[in-house]
Amino acid sequence: MKAKYILKGLLAMFLLLVAGCESYNEGVLEDIGASRAFSPIELKAFIRNQTSVELNWTVKSDVDYYVVEFSADDTEFKTIYKTVKVLPTELPVTIPLEGETVYSIRVKGVSAIGAADSKWSVTTATTLTEQILLPVADADVEAKQVTLRWTPNSTVTQISINPGNIVHAVTAEEKIAGVALVSGLISETDYTATLLNGTKTRGVRTFKTGIDIGTGILVKPTDDLNAAILAAPAGSTLVLMPGDYQVFKGEIILDKGITIRGLRAGDKPKLSVRFTLSSSASNLSLIDLDLDGEKTQGDLVKINQAGTYGKIIVSGCIVDNYLGSFVIAPTGIAARVESITIDNCVVTDFGSGATGEFIDSRAAYFASIVITKSTFNNCVPGRAFIREDQTTAFGTGLTANILIDGCTFYKVTNTISAGGYQILYVRFLNNSTIVRNSIFAETIARYINQTATNAPAFSNNNYFNALTLNLANPTGALKSDSSGSALNPQFANATGGDFTISNQTLKDNGVGDPRWIK
Repeated sequence: MKAKYILKGLLAMFLLLVAGCESYNEGVLEDIGASRAFSPIELKAFIRNQTSVELNWTVKSDVDYYVVEFSADDTEFKTIYKTVKVLPTELPVTIPLEGETVYSIRVKGVSAIGAADSKWSVTTATTLTEQILLPVADADVEAKQVTLRWTPNSTVTQISINPGNIVHAVTAEEKIAGVALVSGLISETDYTATLLNGTKTRGVRTFKTGIDIGTGILVKPTDDLNAAILAAPAGSTLVLMPGDYQVFKGEIILDKGITIRGLRAGDKPKLSVRFTLSSSASNLSLIDLDLDGEKTQGDLVKINQAGTYGKIIVSGCIVDNYLGSFVIAPTGIAARVESITIDNCVVTDFGSGATGEFIDSRAAYFASIVITKSTFNNCVPGRAFIREDQTTAFGTGLTANILIDGCTFYKVTNTISAGGYQILYVRFLNNSTIVRNSIFAETIARYINQTATNAPAFSNNNYFNALTLNLANPTGALKSDSSGSALNPQFANATGGDFTISNQTLKDNGVGDPRWIK
């Protein structure tokens, strides 16, 4: 009798459990039966190229095709914005959408054997700002106006440019052509252009207006560049017209601060020169130039005397075929330099003579080294990239600061033949380094092999065939970036100098020189 009551109690508990779980399992049980196709599982959505969504899910053999529905800013699917039929073989599938919109997305399977459609699987995705505005070509930028281009026949109403709150109403003709000229700008100013349809953004681009020669000194390819520099007052800006400057090649000795720049960023003047700075050469700026060492020039910039220097800037330049260092203060030169900046440059086949490090300080103090949005291809393959030795010539309490941001390095410092040959050979007593958003590829280099060098702050870097830079557990004095990824960037043509990346993850994360992220 006692067993009888126990059995009844267990049966009652089982029925209660089944009843309690019935609503939870209803969808699963229906899918398990033959009456319904299997629902898509592992549904994932990724935003690609600002306004497209890439969808993927696990395919089931009983499904003939899938139906994907999109609802814009509507979680209840009251209004269907778009419906797409997707075959299992088409996954992953990328669907173009509109920008700045939260999409609810649902997917169901349609049976291949006559069963009912599966239940919906649901996810969401938020598109970014649309981008139909094309990159601003150098040739379209002038000192006080810019030509902007977008996809022809697109629905757009106006262009807004800031700073200055400049508004240009797009005409019917401009809309069809996808081209508009906007004037009223200020020279040498960083601008952001926004293409709008009403209040909705359809594209955003940045650009910097060209130089208004004003008090600058215009130099032609037929002029003697060295003579023009000698004749210019201290602090002058020499504006070079496009062309190949053959009248003077070789060493230019500077005893004053000067700026040498191309007239047009899109048509850079070609020079084969190097610069040697004396203590009275306070600042040097090289902007929008094509500098070719022709495998005969040594160091691009050499600090040749002790003293205090200001800023050394190389921006928007193509730099090729120099044998020595990019910037060097040789042994015994106690020079204090405020900053060295390399920005928006492409540097190729540099330092093949192995006479010094790429940036080289033996007895000097480089307070700040900033390297941004640049590409270094086969540079100092047999030497270190940055070297800063300890010096007490300027007292104590100083810090050597280094920033590397948004750069692509290919076959740089491709050696371990000596202990000091590494990416960061920094022995200055106090040092602080940041390395972020950069690609390092095809190098056996070490990051750091010195106990005196503090570990950099690393973030969002990628190392392809650069194992030592990416070591998980470095030993001894070695320091590396174990947080970085090791993805193949899928360069378009590295041998030909085209480092456009195809790896979608690196694109999404904005890794490398921005010029190659398209």
